[in-house]
Amino acid sequence: MTEITKDFNGQTVICTFEMTPATASELMEALQDAYEHCIRHQPGFLGAGLHMNDAQTRIANYSKWEKRGDYQAMLRTPEMIERNRKINQLCRSFEPVMYDVMDNF
Repeated sequence: MTEITKDFNGQTVICTFEMTPATASELMEALQDAYEHCIRHQPGFLGAGLHMNDAQTRIANYSKWEKRGDYQAMLRTPEMIERNRKINQLCRSFEPVMYDVMDNF
């Protein structure tokens, strides 16, 4: 379980995906497969969660990394470059954004 704590010194990444209900299941499966077989095995990976809205038009992904560079290195692996090409075809857009935790409740 990924915890949200104010004193976390690593990198938090929130990525949103916009898609149609027609591709929602296939996109979720592609993301689950990427985490199961690739991302979670990368150096610095701490945990993640995948969330889909009830209209099946958006997926939100929350992940935690030991360092910013760990996340960036994962994106540059040949496997993730290929996976992201497929993921990009399944959605209208996706945007990963790096955040710092400012507070938690």
